[in-house]
Amino acid sequence: MIIDMPDTTTRDINKRLLQERDEGGAVALGRVLTLIIDVGAHDPEESIAAANEASREHPCRIVVLTERPDERSTVLDAQIRLGGDAGASEVVILRASGDVLSHLDTLVMPLLLPDAPIVAWWPYDVPENPSEHPFGRMAQRRITDTTQSGDPGATLRRLASVYADGDTDLAWTRATLWRGLIAATLDQPPYEPVQRAVVVGESTHPSVDLMAAWLAEALQCPVEVERVPGAPAITQVRLHRAAGDIVLDRPDGKTAALRQPDQPEHRIALPIRQLRECLVEELRRLDADEVYGEVLQVGLARIDA
Repeated sequence: MIIDMPDTTTRDINKRLLQERDEGGAVALGRVLTLIIDVGAHDPEESIAAANEASREHPCRIVVLTERPDERSTVLDAQIRLGGDAGASEVVILRASGDVLSHLDTLVMPLLLPDAPIVAWWPYDVPENPSEHPFGRMAQRRITDTTQSGDPGATLRRLASVYADGDTDLAWTRATLWRGLIAATLDQPPYEPVQRAVVVGESTHPSVDLMAAWLAEALQCPVEVERVPGAPAITQVRLHRAAGDIVLDRPDGKTAALRQPDQPEHRIALPIRQLRECLVEELRRLDADEVYGEVLQVGLARIDA
């Protein structure tokens, strides 16, 4: 069900949501959080689709803010999506312009679920300081995506300078499987220290930098980054030890080969993670990701820019 509400107010939107719940049954019941998505002037549909899929694991109310920069009048149009058009959630899309955009916190407050955690997500434009953004101040978790930035490396370092508990980035989430495989491999004999590490990947992909920063912080060894234009994100990690190198190689973005001394090569499914998978993972936790904080603030400074 899709309900269009042109030239409206958030109070009227909330009344309509309550009306639909009373008339239609269980809409808005059992929601575990409110997910605020700020897409700026970008098309919101890809982000909404990912959030709808994630809501099947984390039922939530999704509030989407889109800007109309060409219209300066004070107008708020809304669309409510329920049932099959909203996954396991309910979606409220706010299309705002003019002075409405200067009061973002009061704009969404009437639509927040009572006594439920709040997660803010910026799929495209990374705020200067997520924790000080109007949405970030009210959220327990703040999700950015530096892969959409024009200069991901500089954006990561800016985020490092303003990091606050609750911040995270989907470039970090996209490297979760790599970190898990490497940690599991190092947890097997021989238990030798890694003397040097190399991360190979796409020239500007922020997951490459975060992977290298994680290795530098976790292993306390020199880490080199080899940047390959056009590569599918992270393509290889090499760990140099006295007994021989550990190499995790994924040249095609789909299947990785794990090579270790005195062991047969292992083939592992390691596809590039999709947006929906990353969002689901980040919605599983509402506490601070301390490892991400350390990697961003300390590990990133240990690798070359």
